Amino acid sequence: MRVLVVEDDVLVRLAVAAYLRECGFDVVEVGSADEAIRVLEAGIPVDIVFSDVNMPGSLDGFGLAQWLRRERPGLKIILTSGAARKAKAAGDLCEHGPILAKPYDHVELERQIRTLLAR
Repeated sequence: MRVLVVEDDVLVRLAVAAYLRECGFDVVEVGSADEAIRVLEAGIPVDIVFSDVNMPGSLDGFGLAQWLRRERPGLKIILTSGAARKAKAAGDLCEHGPILAKPYDHVELERQIRTLLAR
């Protein structure tokens, strides 16, 4: 199973990607929603997207979730945010997946990914 990790904070991205690889996932890492869209449009197969909400670029995590809903409706997404209000909005937006509040527990992230992929 391949996870696309979308996180602009390099240290956070490296840590979560390393953990997910240890769990047996194939991981593609990008630093923005724009990069994530380029990966998907290039035809790289992805089973689930894990994205931060607050990112630089033309789209944030909400914009990426909306793009996925429109362009890749079957692709599941989990959003994460450090802001409680944004976490609530992300939860409302992501019918395909949950929202994780930062700081999130890596074990909980793995559990949510496996739960979504089993659906």
